[in-house]
Amino acid sequence: MAVDKPNILLILADDLGFSDLGCFGGEINTPNLDQLATDGLRLTQIYNSARCCPSRASLLSGLYPHQAGVGEMTEDRETPGYRGHLKDQCVTLAEVLREGGYHTYLSGKWHVGKHGPIERGFDDFYGILGGFTSFWDKREYIRLPDGRPERSYKEGEFYATDAITDHALDFLEESREDERPYFLYLSYNAPHFPLQAPKEEIAKYEKVYEKGWDKIREERLERMKELQIVDENTSLTPRSEYWNRDRDIHGTNPPWDSIDPDRQKDLVKRMAIYAAMIDRMDQNIGRVIENLRENGELDNTLILFCSDNGACAEWDPWGFDDWITTSNFLHRKDDLEKMGGPDTYHSYGSGWANVCTTPLRLYKHYGHEGGISTPFIAHWPKKVTRKGEIDHRPGHFIDFMATFVEITGVSYPATYKGHNILPMEGESLMPIFTGENTPQRTLCFEHEHHCGIRQGEWKLSKIREKDWELYNIKNDRTEMHNLKDEYPVLVNEMKKTWEEWAERTNVYPRKLTKIKS
Repeated sequence: MAVDKPNILLILADDLGFSDLGCFGGEINTPNLDQLATDGLRLTQIYNSARCCPSRASLLSGLYPHQAGVGEMTEDRETPGYRGHLKDQCVTLAEVLREGGYHTYLSGKWHVGKHGPIERGFDDFYGILGGFTSFWDKREYIRLPDGRPERSYKEGEFYATDAITDHALDFLEESREDERPYFLYLSYNAPHFPLQAPKEEIAKYEKVYEKGWDKIREERLERMKELQIVDENTSLTPRSEYWNRDRDIHGTNPPWDSIDPDRQKDLVKRMAIYAAMIDRMDQNIGRVIENLRENGELDNTLILFCSDNGACAEWDPWGFDDWITTSNFLHRKDDLEKMGGPDTYHSYGSGWANVCTTPLRLYKHYGHEGGISTPFIAHWPKKVTRKGEIDHRPGHFIDFMATFVEITGVSYPATYKGHNILPMEGESLMPIFTGENTPQRTLCFEHEHHCGIRQGEWKLSKIREKDWELYNIKNDRTEMHNLKDEYPVLVNEMKKTWEEWAERTNVYPRKLTKIKS
């Protein structure tokens, strides 16, 4: 490639847990991502916004999700932070980079509201505009703008993760018709429910999970210590709590050995399908990496990999088989063989989600570490020379905009299409990528009244109506030792900072009542 500006490949997984990848301690086979980690840099304390829509809004805009208008999901709640779509007061990565001469492509999942990817700066799109759908039904996936070339698939050949990659590779090939650099946002909907995967992938994992979630958690933690993802003194958290969707049922994940054998078989199959989805996603990421290598682009392409939130515990230890009612069906005998196929619909539940966030507390939706922590890989041989290293400094999805603006030299606008644009909230990650010193940061979180604030090594976390909890993340990443009563002045100062942030970024006003302090 005859240009100096780097290509950018931003890969986002959907509902992937903190410890699922092999290079973060998981037992799932992810050799391509593991190799990116070996040749690049792993960051262990990069934060998302706890759920798909808010995280994507932050990732795309460089703002906190409420500032971008997507504080919750895509419903319009008619208050500034909860419009359910990206507002005119923000710009997307695609809009900024396209103004700087980049091709801009999105293959995968959009899920930030009614103004689609083409209206918000992407040249080409293939995938789903909403949050989740069948991985087997080609009719659910669309190509935009209308009339652009689209792959065809024979009966029984279509699988979404493969098709998303097929179109991404087509976009890259198109970009090579000139010498302009490209930005590819490769936004897989795997491993989000419905849990569906090819039989040959599922078969790899059924025996793996027969030992149950307690043993798998223990084994993951030991590997995480060996890899130095977590401190060697880290203890495994107790099995996490769970709440159903209406929050009228609350419990704690049960010991694996207490579960009926038929239920165990059902649960093993659910987790095997989930693992298979990640395995297949890694294979497809390998296709993209090899394509970059074959075209001489790998050295000057910044590749970032991350997940939009913690593992999905929706909504109890058994998982569901119907999104509308969240009903669970116990699959036995011949029904087990059908699981993961085109006519099935499953989630895997809070017990396995607890595994996938090992060793952190809680999961998707929550402001505790298990809900907002993503495995993060940065690979850019030309600039990121910290080969195989691990960095524990914090960062956030709001930082992607500042990072891309810095490395491309493009301008972040004060106005765009006649609208005043909010300034970037994030900071460039390049100093971390290159090993330079960085100042202490303050990062804040809120989703569905679950809250958090990180200041240096200190973190306040909060579950809805419960009290704030104070943790020293440097010594207690798993948030097990609440120091609230020992540092009341610090707690009050951090609460005040969080409230000021909430007022400034449109967490307030909302049609629901304010969060209790």
